Amino acid sequence: MKITLPDKSVREYEGPLTVYDVALDIGPGLAKATIGGEVDGELVDATHRIEKDVNLRIITGKDQEGLDIIRHSCAHLLAHAVKQLFPQAQVTIGPVIEDGFYYDFAYGPGFSEDDLGRIEERMQALAKEGAAVERLTMGREEAVTYFREQGEEYKAKIIEEIPADETLSLYRQGDFTDLCRGPHVPNVGALKAFKLTKLAGAYWRGDSGNEMLQRIYGTAWPDKKSLDTYLTQLAEAEKRDHRRIGKSLDLFHFQEEAPGMVFWHRDGWALYTAIERYVRDLLVEYDYQEVHTPQMLDRSLWERSGHWDKFRDNMFTTHVDDRDYAIKPMNCPGHVQLFNQGLRSYRDLPIRIAEFGVVHRNEPSGTLHGLLRARRFTQDDAHVFCTEDQLQAEVSTLIELTYRMYKDFGFEDIEVALSTRPEQRVGEDALWDRAEEALARALDEKGIKYVVQPGEGAFYGPKHEFVLRDSIGRRWQCGTIQVDFSMPGRLGAAYVTEDGSKQVPVMIHRAILGSLERFIGILIEDTEGKLPFWLAPVQAVILNITDRQQVFALETENFLKKQGLRVETDLRNEKIGYKIRQSTLRRVPYLLVVGDREVEQGAVAVRTRDGEDLGTFAVADLLEECLRPNAGARR
Repeated sequence: MKITLPDKSVREYEGPLTVYDVALDIGPGLAKATIGGEVDGELVDATHRIEKDVNLRIITGKDQEGLDIIRHSCAHLLAHAVKQLFPQAQVTIGPVIEDGFYYDFAYGPGFSEDDLGRIEERMQALAKEGAAVERLTMGREEAVTYFREQGEEYKAKIIEEIPADETLSLYRQGDFTDLCRGPHVPNVGALKAFKLTKLAGAYWRGDSGNEMLQRIYGTAWPDKKSLDTYLTQLAEAEKRDHRRIGKSLDLFHFQEEAPGMVFWHRDGWALYTAIERYVRDLLVEYDYQEVHTPQMLDRSLWERSGHWDKFRDNMFTTHVDDRDYAIKPMNCPGHVQLFNQGLRSYRDLPIRIAEFGVVHRNEPSGTLHGLLRARRFTQDDAHVFCTEDQLQAEVSTLIELTYRMYKDFGFEDIEVALSTRPEQRVGEDALWDRAEEALARALDEKGIKYVVQPGEGAFYGPKHEFVLRDSIGRRWQCGTIQVDFSMPGRLGAAYVTEDGSKQVPVMIHRAILGSLERFIGILIEDTEGKLPFWLAPVQAVILNITDRQQVFALETENFLKKQGLRVETDLRNEKIGYKIRQSTLRRVPYLLVVGDREVEQGAVAVRTRDGEDLGTFAVADLLEECLRPNAGARR
């Protein structure tokens, strides 16, 4: 029997053996680290028996697949601990999520924060016991009976929805058995670095009409060092929470009367409009037509675009004059209507249409998270209509624009993914082939590394996804570039070719910042509210020491405002130290202090929000010699 390893080396064995046996034959260190295996492309347990020639990859905690196995095994460990401490609790589902896992429980009394500590202690004790994890198989009816006898009605319901002829796998560790496809760690002693993080409510099956469950979140890592690094990042992220900073800086607020919809305050709106002006300047430079389309469109248009069928659950709808309408969740169908006005020639293409498009999406209330997950938001949305021959050049330019914008905002660590056709989609496979090939070639030609995400494309086309890494190492998916060979034809878009025939244009969807609201939330957390000079709602504040400097302070404010700066004057009858502290807490980039000496010199003493003394500058020279050169402002 031949086992082919990833390095193409081949090992030969006489009889059946497990993944673990192969790892042990390679070396005891690898065997100790083994979490599972990949046999002919399928993830399996370390105890999986190999009985024929296969390709084998040993999975350890250093692999993403290994980390997922650790996290899912921790979800089972959590359920095991809960069942020992709270025997009346029923287990439901416990999936892996980004950076961790959760498990939902039906438990009438509910868990408290104090219970989390008890549960985690029990998990630690169970891990130390190191019980082996054993895979079992059962038929559906046998499994339903088994779990009902255990009082696990939710598990029985899950199993009843599985096809009758499917053999089910269960995993047993000590006195706890759970339904699961696997794979799992060989024994619970392999789980060495985990922590429970929070409690939340969750509806059964995610349906608000169903009963409320208790959700326990946790995180797990291959080793304690990785766990400690993550927990430090988590604590830092909590300090940077945009909702807390937004409140302290008086930028925005939310309230129950408008869930998921932001109320912008003066300073927050100044930040918003600064970003909008920046984007608008680039629209002019890159030859876009800025437009504005209706908020509400008839159902028939959404049916033709495919949204009514594929996106209906996320749309807000209304009924007026015997007609069904949807408040737009996307701008693309409206932009096609603009393209359709008048006869288009190949000479007119490419046509680039952009909109600061306000959209509404019916996000579940439990997922709303300040600016980062909202129901009403604005996209820096644009659509390029071009010929297939123009496609490569247009995608290439869009990639350049994307990187340029991110750099201007201070993001240079960027990951790129190519998301390909999902199971639910519109359009012929041949069109998807061409679209996916075009996107891949554009990245290849620029030498940009990327990963392929099978099945993660939009229902109407494949896409580039751009992920930014912030100052504390978190990843944020922001921009997308999507090639769409389908929607223009579905909505009747066409242009006249050189030979006089009609041809459907290729449509490129692009949003670089994505949601402006979400991007602002990311910026706030990335900078901890210390926004760069060109974005700061108040760029400088003038602080007088005594009343004698009031007139000069106001004259200076007026001068700087005429230069286009966002400036305030603090004339309060307070000590200068107090006023400096207050402006520092507001994260104002520059503090301009004015005393008698400065008035005599026609100057200001300049401090930064970080406490650095930059010296004294004549007001006439302040802008060019001090503020802009020292601000890190975008050129």
